[in-house]
Parts: sequence; C-alpha cells; structure tokens
Amino acid sequence: MRLSLRFVLPLMLVLAAIAWGVAPLVDQLTLRWFTHDMDIRAELLTNAMREPMMEHIETDSKSKIAAYFSRVAQDQRLYAIGYCATPESRPLATRALPPQIGCNNLNQFMGDQRPLLASPRGPLHVAVKQLGKDDEAAGWLVLIHDMSFVERRSEETTTYVFYFFMALAAVVSLVTVIIAQLSWRGWVAGIQSLLRGEGLLRDPAARTVSVPEFRPIARDLQRLIQEMESGSRSRDASQITWSPESLRAILHGELRGDDIIVVSNREPYIHQQRGDAIEVQRPASGMVTAIEPIMRACSGTWIAHGSGSADRNTVDQRDHIAVPPGNPSYEVRRVWLTPEEESGYYYGFSNEGLWPLCHIAHVRPTFRSADWAQYVAVNEKFAKAVVSESRTGNPIVLVQDYHFALLPRMIRERLPDATIITFWHIPWPNPESFAICPWREEIITGLLGSSILGFHTQFHCNNFVDTVDRLLEARVDRESFTVSLGGKLTAVRRYPISIAWPPSEEMTGKPVEQCRAEIRRNNGLPATQLIGIGVDRLDYTKGIMERFRAVERLLELKPEWIGRFTFIQIGAPTRTGIDEYQNHEAQVRALAMRINEKFGRGVPPPIILKVEHHEPRQVYEYYRASELCFVSSLHDGMNLVAKEFVAARDDERGVLILSQFTGAARELPEALMVNPYDADQSGAALHLALTMPESEQRDRMRLMRGLVSEFNVYRWVGRMLLDAAMMRRRGRLLDKPVVGA
Repeated sequence: MRLSLRFVLPLMLVLAAIAWGVAPLVDQLTLRWFTHDMDIRAELLTNAMREPMMEHIETDSKSKIAAYFSRVAQDQRLYAIGYCATPESRPLATRALPPQIGCNNLNQFMGDQRPLLASPRGPLHVAVKQLGKDDEAAGWLVLIHDMSFVERRSEETTTYVFYFFMALAAVVSLVTVIIAQLSWRGWVAGIQSLLRGEGLLRDPAARTVSVPEFRPIARDLQRLIQEMESGSRSRDASQITWSPESLRAILHGELRGDDIIVVSNREPYIHQQRGDAIEVQRPASGMVTAIEPIMRACSGTWIAHGSGSADRNTVDQRDHIAVPPGNPSYEVRRVWLTPEEESGYYYGFSNEGLWPLCHIAHVRPTFRSADWAQYVAVNEKFAKAVVSESRTGNPIVLVQDYHFALLPRMIRERLPDATIITFWHIPWPNPESFAICPWREEIITGLLGSSILGFHTQFHCNNFVDTVDRLLEARVDRESFTVSLGGKLTAVRRYPISIAWPPSEEMTGKPVEQCRAEIRRNNGLPATQLIGIGVDRLDYTKGIMERFRAVERLLELKPEWIGRFTFIQIGAPTRTGIDEYQNHEAQVRALAMRINEKFGRGVPPPIILKVEHHEPRQVYEYYRASELCFVSSLHDGMNLVAKEFVAARDDERGVLILSQFTGAARELPEALMVNPYDADQSGAALHLALTMPESEQRDRMRLMRGLVSEFNVYRWVGRMLLDAAMMRRRGRLLDKPVVGA
C-alpha cells in the first residue's frame, strides 16, 4: 500500500498540473473558433442585408435604415449595427454602438488581426463590411456581435478539462491499487479461480467473497457501480441531439423504462363510419400534432375521449386500440362520455368558460353550475382510467390542457408516488381576469397536484404564479418558480412546444413544383397565380376575420394585385354545438363572399374558403405551394401552424406573416410581425411578402428552420422528462433515512 501511495500521489499532482497548463491552450483555440464563426456569421448577415440597404441608401432614407436596423438587431447574438457613408460622416447606428467606433477609425477593425472590444457585458466582435462593389462607394456596414458567451463556455471548458484529468488520475490510481493488491495478496489464486469459472470476487455456491483480501476492493467497486447507476448526473438538455432515439434513451436510462401515460380530451386517431366503411381521421389539433410523435417514440398508453362514430366498433374488450393503423407503436384507451357529460364538460365549462376566459378574445365567458358538475364528474372518470392503466404505483402521467384542470389533484390522491406533468396548451391570463371564474380556487388547487406544470412562455408562467399568490394560501418561491401547497411542491416551468423534426417523407415527399401546379389546378387558379395560405380551426381566437380584412386592405391599397393574388383559408369545423362558433362561421363566410364580390368579378377570387377537414399530408401540400403563410391569432399559446409552414419549406422559399400575440412570435423573429387588429399594417405585410426577393426569403427561412430543427417536439417533451427524472431522484434521496437518526 505504501508503494501504491508513493506512485499515486505524484501522479495526481502531475495530472493536475497538466490540466491547468492545457486549459489556457484550449481557451485560445476556442476563442479562435468562435471568432472565425462570428466572421462567417457577419458575412452571411451582410449578404442578407446588402440589397435592402442599397435600396434605402439610394432613397437616402435614414429613418428606414434605422427601422431596418432595429428589426435586425433583435437577434440575440447581435449587439449593435452601424453604417458609415464616408470616413468623415457620423455613423448611423443602433443605440448600443460602442463610443470607441467611429467612421474615421474603421480601418482599425479591418483585416485578420482586429481586436475585440471590451464592454460591461463582455468582449465584442467587430466586423466592418463594404457595401456595393469595389467601384461603387456605398459605405461600410459595421456588425458588432456579443461574445460574452465565449467567457462562459471558456470557464465551463476549463472546469471540464480539470475534472477530466482528475477523473483520469482517480481511474489510474484505482487500477494501480488493484494491481498492487493482486501482486502482493494472492493474485494467482484469483486468476486460478477465474479460470475455473468461479468468478474473480465471489464463490457462486457460498455467495461470499472467495479471496478475503479482495473484500475491501469488492465493496468499493460495488458501491461505485451502485452510485453510477442510481446517482448519475442528468444530461444537459442543450447537449442532446433531440430525436425519437434520444427520447427512448432518456426513458430507459434516466427514467429506467418507467411507464408513460398521456391524458387528453382529443384522441390522435378518430374512427368514423362512412356507409359500410370505417374511415380513420387525424384531428386538426396542435396538441395532437405535438404529442403523437412522442408516443410513437416512447410507446405507452394514451387515454382520450372516444368521439368517433365508429370508435366503439374498433376497440377491444378493454376499450383499447393499437395505433397508428398499419404500424402500431402505442395504444389508445378510449373513455366514453354521455351526451350530457360531453355537453357540460366539453362544450360548456371547457369551451364556453375556460377557453374565452384564458384567451381574452372579446367573447364573454359563460359559467354554469351544471357544467361545472359535469366537468368534475368527467375529470373523476379520467382519474379512474389513469389508475386502471397504471402498471406500477409511480407512473409518469402527462396531463394535457384545460379540459383536465382537476385531474392532477385527483391522480395525486389515488397515486401519491406518481410523477404528474401537466401542460397547459392555452394562455394563462392575469389574476384579475382569472378571478372571474367562480371555481378559481378549485381549478388552481387541482393543477397544483402536478409535479411539474408547464406553459408555452415565461409570461404565462408569471401570470400563473401571480394568480396563485393572489388567490391561495400557498408558499410561492419566485426564485426557483415553485409553489408549495399542503406540503407538496409543484415546479412551474416554461416549455415552448414544437413539432417533429425532420418532417416525415409522407409530408414533404412531393416536390414543391408539383404541389404548386396541383394546388392551383385543383382550385381553378391560373398557373402563375400567387397564393397565400391560412390553416386554422374555425375559432374566433385565430383572427380569420382580421386576416380577410387584411387581404381586402391589400387590394384597396395595391389594386395591381387584383386577379393576381388569392388567399386560401383552410378552416376545420370545430365546436359546432356552441352558438358563438356557429355565429363566427357565418360571419367568416359572409365576409369572404363580400370581398370576393367586391374584387373577384371576372378574375380569380381574392379568397377561397375551404370549411372542411384536411389530412396533414394535404395541408403540407398547401404549405409547399404557397408564397406566404398568414398566422393572425388574436391570442395564442404557441401556434404550431407557423412552425409547420417553416418545416414544410425545404426549398427555403416562402414568407411567414405572424401575429405578435402568438407564443411563436418570441421564437421566430425572422417572420414579418404584425398586429392583426391593424388592417393597414397587415395589408402592407402581405405586399412586402409578395414582393420579397428570393435571397431575403432564403435568409429568413434558413434561420427559422434552424431554430425549429433544434427546438423540436422531442426537445419539448425531453426537457419535461429530464426534469421529472431529476425530481424522482431527489425524492428518493430525501426518502432515505438519516445516518445515526
């Protein structure tokens, strides 16, 4: 042992010194890499901005240049932008332009050896790019990128390098000790035992350590293996390439293959009777679009309301059916509701009460005690279904949306050890608005039965925590964003929902040019007709009326588009049993007819309204055939149509016009942002989209596709599962008895 220590201690000191010596070299190499990346990024931005800048320079419009700079500067890496016409002029720039930079000293920041500027936020990368060609004096564009992230990553790299060498030292030390023990205390007996098949450490018959000298080493190794298996650190979500395979790895690694149960009102596959045949439909639902790829990846059970006319004819004796049809990978458990339950729980309390209350879309919410009674009863029915489908006492249950606000608490009372992740797919209003609900305390208390409660945006998280603080006697920790009620902790988290990436071959297999030709031919439009697309349920929160008024305003302001541009609106019928939705559909149809009569006589109509169900494959063909997609929601949790349009455009063409009131607006700043209530602004955005150069379309679409590919639906649910795994490990640690107690 003394010999081992004489070798191990100097070895650890040498490796520590190597670690501290290598770290600065790694820092320098990292800085060169990131500087090179910033140079490439600056060149791409310059190419994207050159044409718009040249147009503004030719018109000598400083105000337009300033406005253009403000839009571009929304990029989180871009610190400031400036423009110098001549070395003697004053720079036209955003407010954050450092005072050290002027038009008279730009030559300091040209070439390969230019310095990094210091700022309170950290180092700044300065790139000066010439506009115009060499023989045209068009000035210089100054792009300044924030490189503070380099310092953070440098610190992380130093830490990783140091721990790597320390771990290496520990491993080498352990090997050294084992070799020493084998050399000095009977290694021959151990090898002979191994050759006889009896095992190195244990005698299979006696179930004890066969070589007494190995007992300390065996105990240490077993303890190390147990700690590695049970206490492994959670993987950083930012370091995972999110895919179905990574989700399975999390489920079977971090969560040890635990059972996954999803609960939602809407089912992923609906069986409808069509004469003698049964037709399978996939509903127009953003929630289904997001959850269905997750279940394909992780299997499990999806509990939902069986609403199809042939649903009862297709399930087994346990009300189960394997889906997807033809290639099943998970099961749907259907729950049956009476007409009275569906009327009160779904149409009544959920969609005449909670839906307009949370969306603040100028429709007065209606609350009835009879609807509330059915809402409670249906939540109880689904809670019993969850218990019956649970194979263990601690399943992972994903509760979806506002239809089941009471369900988390009901599950918690029946399965105290369950990990319940609830996701609220719609906005959460401010405390004053939510206080309108007569059963506000019951709703909040029900949701706080969750282990994790997720929303699309931080703004919605803030509103929920404010509501709890205002209406309940609960302990709110705003630093960790947790709520403690009755001794149970609920984490309130932001999980921006997304779509599967990459899109399946079924969705994007048909070439864009073929989609363009077929969509125009099927809708009776000329081959050269420019078209826009809108895809929504016929819901008053989607801003379809405002969208049509924008088309009308475009044709009033720019009559040259009459007969050349048609907007196609796919409107899936929804909640037709509610008067407000019936009135809304009638208004949408009347407005489309009025605009077509006003501008469409003798020419292709300005608006084509298709009030019918479309399968996802058909919707993607419209996305791929269109010049633009207009999402004009008046209030929305996220809006996945925007992301679907981006995913469909693998040709990097097309323009997304996006309402500023969607959650997606915070993630896709490259879209044309509009206030849907402003018809003039929305009409101008349509004109800008129809006239946008292909190069700018490509630059905007590339950035949006990059974000959607990285922040896909697997990342959305993966982050929730990682957080759930961390909570389960923490719970196991807290349940362990205290030593000496």
